Amino acid sequence: MANVIDKKSISAALAQAMVEAAAKEAEAIGVPMAISVCDEAGHPKVFLRMDGAALLVVGVAIKKARTACAGEVPTDIWSAYIEEHEPELAVSIAHVEDMMIIGGGFPIMVDSQMVGAIGVSGGAVPEAVSYTHLR
Repeated sequence: MANVIDKKSISAALAQAMVEAAAKEAEAIGVPMAISVCDEAGHPKVFLRMDGAALLVVGVAIKKARTACAGEVPTDIWSAYIEEHEPELAVSIAHVEDMMIIGGGFPIMVDSQMVGAIGVSGGAVPEAVSYTHLR
């Protein structure tokens, strides 16, 4: 049918495995994190708030995953782009619902198609950006 498209979506098993891998990394560096994986449409698939992770980071992790999903790029790309090319966006983008443009959100690609995204929050941005290899 010409009016229908096929989309791939992350499985619950892969989403769970990614959350577990991210939690293992967080334990290794001693930083409790909130970890969120969403599907290709930005809907939550699997979430973990590690023991000791601050309540504040829960929403941040979810927003990082959604932002990476919406833009199909890591969240730290947004802040670098805005700073270099369109600094006036910094004020207005803060008012976009569920947008989080600091490092720690990454699209999950399978066969060059985005199937979901992961967001991690709880440590410093360099610690969150270190999760890139989990994609």
